[in-house]
Amino acid sequence: MANTTETDVVFERFRELSAIPRPSKKEQRVGAWLREVAEKHSWLCRSDDAGNIVIRVPGTEGRQNEPPVILQGHQDMVCEKNPDVEHDFEKQGITPVVEDEWLTAEGTTLGADNGIAIAIALALATDASVSRPPLELLFTVDEETGLTGALQLDSSLLSGRTLVNIDSEEEGVLTVGCAGGADVRIRWKRSREKRPKAAAPWRVAVSGLRGGHSGVDIAEKRANANFILGRVLTRIVRRDSVYLVSLEGGKAHNAIPRDAHAILWTRAKKLEEICRELNETLLREYGEREQHAVVTIEPEPAAKRKGLSPKDSRRLIDMLCALPHGVAVMSPDIPGLVETSSNLATTSLRKGKLEVGVSVRSSNDACLEGLIERISAIAHLAGAKVALENRYPGWQPDLESPLLEKCRTVYREIFGAHPKVEAIHAGLECGVIGSKFEGMDTISIGPTIQNPHSPDERLYLPSVERIYGFLKALLQTRFT
Repeated sequence: MANTTETDVVFERFRELSAIPRPSKKEQRVGAWLREVAEKHSWLCRSDDAGNIVIRVPGTEGRQNEPPVILQGHQDMVCEKNPDVEHDFEKQGITPVVEDEWLTAEGTTLGADNGIAIAIALALATDASVSRPPLELLFTVDEETGLTGALQLDSSLLSGRTLVNIDSEEEGVLTVGCAGGADVRIRWKRSREKRPKAAAPWRVAVSGLRGGHSGVDIAEKRANANFILGRVLTRIVRRDSVYLVSLEGGKAHNAIPRDAHAILWTRAKKLEEICRELNETLLREYGEREQHAVVTIEPEPAAKRKGLSPKDSRRLIDMLCALPHGVAVMSPDIPGLVETSSNLATTSLRKGKLEVGVSVRSSNDACLEGLIERISAIAHLAGAKVALENRYPGWQPDLESPLLEKCRTVYREIFGAHPKVEAIHAGLECGVIGSKFEGMDTISIGPTIQNPHSPDERLYLPSVERIYGFLKALLQTRFT
C-alpha cells in the first residue's frame, strides 16, 4: 500500500483501528485498544469522564524537557452505508480496500475521517528515526455528533500549548479557521386516525443521491433527500388528501441525506405521473451532480392502518418544504468560502411522533442566530416545539500565529512550494479546544480524503506519505 516502512506502520495501525467498531458515543472499544497500545510502550495514559484519552509520549534523547506538542484526532466515525449493504456498525469493523492509489471500503464509510489521525500520531510516537519533543496524543470522542467530546474535555489532561489537529481533508492546505454551529431539534406529536376505506397504501422513496459532508460539500448544491421527499409529497397532496403513516430520512446531523421514504394512504390517482415528472425535474435541476437520483412511488401492502389526519399531514409536508437547506450566505471577506448554511439532516415520523434535525453552521454569530430564528419560526408555524442542541464555537483565523509561520517554512523546505492557508465551512475541534486553554496555538492539517460522511469516502494514499513526512520534519524543529 505504501512505498516506505514509515507509512507501512501508519496503514498497519489504521487496519487495526478499522477492525474495531466505533460509532459516535460508542467508542469504548477504541479507548481500550488505545490503553493497550500505551501500556505496551510504557506511556502514561489518562482519560476523563467523557472518554477523551491523552497519551503522554516522552521526548527523544536531548529533547525530554521541551514543551510538549499535542497531536489530536477523534475516535468516532460517521456510519453510513448503501441501502443494499448489510453492515452493523456497532458490531462490525471496516475492511479497507485498495483501489489504485486510493483506500476505500465496500459500500460503507471508510472511517479515514478521522481514524487516519490516530494511525499517524501513533506511528510518529514509535518512529525511532524522528527527533521530537514530548508528545501529548489527544483522541477525543463523539466529534461527529456535535464535538461533544471536545466540549467536555477535562483541561487538566493537557499541558501543551501547541496543537496540531489532523482532521483536515486536503493535503497541502493549512487550515486556520472554521465555522461554529448548532443543531436545531424540531419535535411534534399528533394523534392518528384510521385511513378512509377508499384510500390506498403507498411507499414514496427518494434514493441514489450523492450525500456528503454537510459543511465541506454544502456549496456543491447536492440534492437533499428529505427536501426532495417533501416536494414529492406536496405534489401528491395537491391531488387529494394524504394520511401520513411514517417518515424516515437521513442518519447523521453532519451528512447530507442520501435516502428518504414515507408511507401513506391516499385516494389520489395516477401517482406514476408524479413519479415521472419528479424524476425529469431532478435531471433538469441537478444534472450530472445527481445522475443516480431516483424517485419511486409503489404500493405498500404492509402499511399500518392509522396515520396523521390530512390537516396534520399537510402541515408536516409544508414544513419539510419550507425548512431551508444549503448555502444561506457566502463570506463577504473570503472568496469562495461559505459563511452560513443549513442541512435538513434527519427526519423521523413514527406513531404520530415527529422529530426533525437541522444542522446550522456559520463563521458569523449574528448570521447563525438569524438562521436559527428562521428555522424556529417555520417550526412554530407548524405547531412544533424547538430545542437548540450541541452548540459549538467557531475558530477565528490568526494569521500571525507562530505555529502557522513554522508550518509554512517547513512545508516550503520539504516540498519546494507554498501551502494554501484557508478557513473552512465545517466544524473542527480546534475552536472548542482552543477556547479552553489560554495561549493555545493551533493548526489543522490532514491527508486528502474525498466524499467524507458517505459510502464513497476514500483516502488518497500518496497524500498520507506527504503528511507523515511533513509532520516528521515539523516535530524535528524546536518549539518555544
